Amino acid sequence: MTTADTPPPLPPLSLPEVEALARRAHAGQTDKAGRPYAEHLAAVAEGVRERGGSDEQIAAAWLHDAVEDAALSREWLAGAALSDATKAMVLAVTKRPGEPPAAYTARILATPGALLIKEADLAHNTDPSRLSVLDAPTRDRLTAKYARVRALLGLAPG
Repeated sequence: MTTADTPPPLPPLSLPEVEALARRAHAGQTDKAGRPYAEHLAAVAEGVRERGGSDEQIAAAWLHDAVEDAALSREWLAGAALSDATKAMVLAVTKRPGEPPAAYTARILATPGALLIKEADLAHNTDPSRLSVLDAPTRDRLTAKYARVRALLGLAPG
């Protein structure tokens, strides 16, 4: 319900609007291999789509690293024209400083829809073509880290 002093809520952002927003928020950012970070976001969003994810999950996939990377703030997310479910999924997959992996994965498992986003994220992060361009110590560290997260989430080894 709105009053004369309260404007009606904005319609939710469309997926193309969310994609454009995510690309702008991460502009200039690169991944560990030096590739434009938007490539990772696109791959995760496509992975969610391929796994049968909803539009809310695809939107969350585009934004899955935005708060963690400080590309967008928690305050921005709270006020964004996104569904509560999308916001919850973004926050669920956002790692917190010093947070133990078990607490992080428990939050993902407790948030409806978030596991699919993290599964697509892990699939892209462990893609052999992405890992092959990293130096051996980084590749080994990340491979072990992602395997532990997959196990805590109950996902089959990647």
